[in-house]
Amino acid sequence: MSGPLISAGVTFSKFLNISASFALVGTLLAMAFLLLDTEGKLSTSAQKLRSLLQLSALLWFFGSVGTIFFTLANILGQSLTAALDPTVMRSFLTQVTLGQYFLFQTVISLVVLFSAKRIQRINTTILLLVLSIVGIITPVFQSHAASSGSHSLAIGSLVVHVVGLALWVGGIFALIFIDSKDRIIAVPRFSVLALWSAIAVVISGSANAWVRLDFKSAWQTTYALVVIAKIVLTIALLAMGYIHRRNLSKKSAIDWVSMARLILVEAFIMVSALVLGAWLSSNQAPIRNSEETANTALTLAGIETPPPPTLSRILLSYEPDALMIGLLVTAVALYIKGVIVLTKRGDKWPVGRTISFALGISVIDFATSGGLGLYANFAFSYHMAAHMFLGMIAPIGIVLGAPITLALRTLPQGRTSTERGVRGSLISALHSRVGRFYTNPLIALAIFDGSLFALYFTSLFGGMMQSHVGHFFMNFHFIMAGTLFFYVVVGIDPNPRKIPHLVKIVILFAAMSIHAFFSVALMSTTTLIDQGYFASLKTPWLIDLLADQNRGGAIGWAMGEIPILLALVATFIQWMRDDSREANRIDKNTARMAAMGQPDELAQYNQYLSELAKNDKDVR
Repeated sequence: MSGPLISAGVTFSKFLNISASFALVGTLLAMAFLLLDTEGKLSTSAQKLRSLLQLSALLWFFGSVGTIFFTLANILGQSLTAALDPTVMRSFLTQVTLGQYFLFQTVISLVVLFSAKRIQRINTTILLLVLSIVGIITPVFQSHAASSGSHSLAIGSLVVHVVGLALWVGGIFALIFIDSKDRIIAVPRFSVLALWSAIAVVISGSANAWVRLDFKSAWQTTYALVVIAKIVLTIALLAMGYIHRRNLSKKSAIDWVSMARLILVEAFIMVSALVLGAWLSSNQAPIRNSEETANTALTLAGIETPPPPTLSRILLSYEPDALMIGLLVTAVALYIKGVIVLTKRGDKWPVGRTISFALGISVIDFATSGGLGLYANFAFSYHMAAHMFLGMIAPIGIVLGAPITLALRTLPQGRTSTERGVRGSLISALHSRVGRFYTNPLIALAIFDGSLFALYFTSLFGGMMQSHVGHFFMNFHFIMAGTLFFYVVVGIDPNPRKIPHLVKIVILFAAMSIHAFFSVALMSTTTLIDQGYFASLKTPWLIDLLADQNRGGAIGWAMGEIPILLALVATFIQWMRDDSREANRIDKNTARMAAMGQPDELAQYNQYLSELAKNDKDVR
C-alpha cells in the first residue's frame, strides 16, 4: 500500500497533466479557430500565443512524466525510489498497457513542444489539436472505469467527458490570455462551441456517475461526495455560460469589461473542478458489496455473456458504446444544424439525402451498440456481420447523404476578407496533397480490401479484440475505410480527382474479386485467428469456434458482394446520366449557335478538316 506522499504525488501530477493539456488544447483551439487567420496562415495575434503553447506543452510533458513515476510507485505500493529502477520502468512502459498509454501521451506532448515554434498554417495547427486530444484521452481507456460493469458506457462516457472539458476549459483559459481586441472577435465563436461542449460534459458526466455509483452504498463514500461537489461546480459553470450567451445577444451593448471579470471567475471555478477531477481519476470508484462471481467475459469484454442469440435478441438488445454514440450524435446534430441553416436561408436540401444519412448512422449504431454489436464481442460470425454492416452498408448511406456538400454550403465563411475560415480550411484539406493521395482509387482500394488481410491474417485482430481502445479503433477503421472507398466510386460529394466511370467500374470489380478471395481464404482456415480471444470468453452457447470462424467467412462473402453490386449499378446510372447531360449540353450549344447564325460544332469541325486539306495541297 503506497503512503500519503505517493497518493498526493499521483493527484498533483495528474492535476498538472490535465490542466496543462487542457491549456494546450485551448491555445491550439484559439490559434486555429477563434482568432483570425490570414489566407490560411496564422495571424499575428495567433503567433503571439506561441510562448503560451510552448509553456503548456512543457508543463504537460512534466505532468505526464510525473504521472508515470507516481502511478508506477502507487501500483508497486513502494517508495518513488522503486519506480526509478530502469528495469522496472522499462517493463512498465513497454509491457503494461497503462504504461504504454502514458508513454504515448508523453511523446505527443514532446511532438507539440517541438512543433510549437514551426507551425505557420491553420491546417497544421488543427492537426496538432486533434493529435493533442488523442494524447489526452488515450490513458482514459485504461482508467478505473474499465474494470467496472457497462464497460463501453463507462469508458466511452469518460472519453466524451474529457474531450468536452478539454475544449470548454481550454477555451476559457485561452480567452484569458488573448488581447481584449481579439477577445471581442473570439468570444462569439467560442460561445457556440462552449454550448456544445457543456452539453457533452453534462450528459457524459451523468452517464459515467450512474455507472460508477449505481448502488446505494456507493453514495456514502468520499468518492460520491467529490462527485457531488464537481456537479455543483459544473452547475455554476453552466450558469456563467448562460450569462455569457445572454450578454452576447445584446450585440452592440455588450459589456466586455464585466465579461472579462466573469471569465476570470469562471476559470477559477474550472481549476477547482480540475482538482476534483484529478482526485477522482487517481482513486478507485466504489465497489459493490454484493458477491459477484468472477466473470471472464466481464473482465475481457467488459460485459456479461448474453443469452443465446435469437432474432428478437439481436434486434432488441442494446449495450451502449458511449464513445461511438457520442460521435454519431455529434454527426447527426451537425447534419441537422446544416439542414436547418439551409432551410432558414430559403434553400432546399433533398429529403432523400437526409434519409440516407440517417439510415447510415442507424446501421452504425446497430452494429456497435445494438444487438449485433453486443453479440459481435462473443462470436466471430457476428463480428464479421457487424464488420460488413460497418464497412459495406453504412458507408453507402453516409456517402449518399452528401455530408461534405452540406458542410460546404453551411459552414461559416471567413469573418474578414482575408480569413479562410472553417469552410475554407475544409476546401483546403480536400484539395491538399493528403486529400488527393487518399482519393486515388488505387489507394482507396488498398485500404478497403488490403486492410482485411492485414487485420485478420496477422496477430493484430486478436490483440485489438482484447482491449476496448483496439476494438473501438477497429470499428472506426471499418467505417472510415468503407466511407472513403464508396466516396471515391459512387460519392456525390465534391472530389479533388476526376475519376472516369470506366476506372470506377474496374475498381469495383477488383474489390469484388479481392473480397471474394479473402472470404474463401477465411472459410478455408483450419486454425483460429483470434489468438485465443473467443475461447477465453468460454461462451456456453458457442461450441465449435472453428466452424463459427468459417461461417464468418461465408457471411463476409455473402454480405460483401451485394453492396459492391449495388455500387456497380449506381456507377452505371451515374455514367448514363453524365452522358445524357453532356449530350444535352451539346444540343443546347448547337441550338444556340444556330439561332445566332453560327455553324454548329460538326460544321466547324468539317470546316477545320477542309482547311487542313487545303493547306496540305498548297504545300505540295
